Amino acid sequence: MLGKIFKIMDRILTFFEEWTLFLAVMSVLISLFCNVILRYGFHYSLAWSEELVRNVIIYTTLIGCSVAVRDRSMIKIDALVQLLPGLKIPLSFFSYIVTLIFSVMMVYYGRQMAVLQMVTNQKTIIMQIPLVYLYSILPLMGVLMFIRTIQVAYQDIRQHSKKNRHEAEVS
Repeated sequence: MLGKIFKIMDRILTFFEEWTLFLAVMSVLISLFCNVILRYGFHYSLAWSEELVRNVIIYTTLIGCSVAVRDRSMIKIDALVQLLPGLKIPLSFFSYIVTLIFSVMMVYYGRQMAVLQMVTNQKTIIMQIPLVYLYSILPLMGVLMFIRTIQVAYQDIRQHSKKNRHEAEVS
């Protein structure tokens, strides 16, 4: 039952992550392409294009954290695991706990920062986008990372229990 719920959540989150990242990157590529054509062809530059790129880099980096957890491509130092392979599972779960703590902190502090931006009504310089939209990505990223970390830990637990059952059947 829990596996089905995780599969449905995985499909929904993957759809959201991949399409929003695709659309964000494509919008930046189009605006940069137009800016390059205008700059070198007509000696005119779009000021908002660079601000858009900066905002999209922030967005893709933060949403990309969830994708990195999903794909198990978070930066790791695995020298200890290579020296002592028996520590792989405990260190993996330690890593999951640290990631969960980090994601909770991102939700908590990101929400505080978003509320502060809403109260002060700050906007980006050129495009006049309310900064609350940019800061709202922090708690969103925390929630996505939390869900993805739980999914990956669940997969590891299932895989480890299947491996133990298989070894018990063989012996």
